[in-house]
Amino acid sequence: MAEVRAAAPPPRGGQTRNLVLATAASVVGFWAWNVVATLSTHYAQTLNLSAGTMGVLVAMPIFVGSLGRIVVGIMTDRYGGRALFTFVLVATIAPVLLVALGGSLNSFALVLAAGFLLGVAGTVFAVGIPFVSAWYPPARRGFATGVFGSGMGGTALAAFLNPRLVKAIGYVPTHLLIAGVLAVMAVLVWVFMKNAPGWTPNKAPVMPRMRDASRLAVTWKMCFLYAVVFGGFVSFATYLPTYLRDVYSFSPADAGARTAGFALAAVIARPIGGVMADKVGSKPVVLVSLAGVAVLGWLVALQPVADVQAGPVFLAMAAALGLGAGGVFAWVGVLAPEGKVGTIGGIVSAAGGLGGYFPPLVMGMTYNPDATNYKYAIGLSLLVVTALLAFVFTLVSVRTPARPAPGPAGTAGSRPAGEERKWRRGRSTG
Repeated sequence: MAEVRAAAPPPRGGQTRNLVLATAASVVGFWAWNVVATLSTHYAQTLNLSAGTMGVLVAMPIFVGSLGRIVVGIMTDRYGGRALFTFVLVATIAPVLLVALGGSLNSFALVLAAGFLLGVAGTVFAVGIPFVSAWYPPARRGFATGVFGSGMGGTALAAFLNPRLVKAIGYVPTHLLIAGVLAVMAVLVWVFMKNAPGWTPNKAPVMPRMRDASRLAVTWKMCFLYAVVFGGFVSFATYLPTYLRDVYSFSPADAGARTAGFALAAVIARPIGGVMADKVGSKPVVLVSLAGVAVLGWLVALQPVADVQAGPVFLAMAAALGLGAGGVFAWVGVLAPEGKVGTIGGIVSAAGGLGGYFPPLVMGMTYNPDATNYKYAIGLSLLVVTALLAFVFTLVSVRTPARPAPGPAGTAGSRPAGEERKWRRGRSTG
């Protein structure tokens, strides 16, 4: 029997405003989250750090922010996006100021400790996914999560502005400015943001919800894929200033500009990936992304000449990673059962962040300063192998269930009972 589809509902009042506010909050959160990574050359010089030690410093906010996403995703299901966005933005102010203090005292221990606390800024992503998903029907959640995901453009903003701000107004004033922007954004969110109509707090005990989410095969499949695509973006975006300094001898400002271009390409590609996933399904989008990452990772390892050759390769790599990130989270927004988007999204977000934590450490430990060429060959070769494994895994192991019909936000749409049961079984098995 043919599936009966309901007409797409009209947009809810406030959809656009809340999506824009959530995306802007994410931009500011990502800007603050990357304040240490984008000034890696500054710390390497002032604190006399080796490549391995620099990798630890750069990766610390990623590690904490990744694990924190699990907790924050659960709290978002319980308290709502408005409260959690405000909390994350306000809680990030103190770590930013502590980074400023540690850097001004040339204290590696204090900057490292501040970087640990700075991880709270990275949890902003786990707030936005359930928040914007609640505002949009399943058939448009790829678009919504894709647009919100472009908030990782804060990485580009940090890479471009931070080295220039330090040079123009000084190290401490730069951090004071970022803290001020966080405070202003928190006020805007609290005053103008609203939770979606019909949203209700999920007050179920935390541990049973975590166990329930962990029993869904789709949770772990999406964790792996997101760890590759979003983790790849995070690791490149945070380590690229160091990489460009070591391989191409760029100045901090020049490396920052190129890192900003890399991040911007991923930002533009991410909502495109979400929209394409809405139209053709996430699986082909993710497969194209992973194939691109494997090929482009190999080209990066060949160390193309800057900038005519290397520039397009890095931009294409960023676009492939952004496309995949949009495709994967479009899957999450559709497949996660109602009331569990925050929990599952938090787990998947954490996996993505952890995917970005280890590569900088590997790159730092495998860096060969004595080599004339291919100084990072081992780390980049591991990226190629991982992308190929993820491609085969997606092709063979990840099945696409029947897609939801357009319907009111938070519903699967109108379909016969038999079709509805098949679709829900598909969501549970991934």
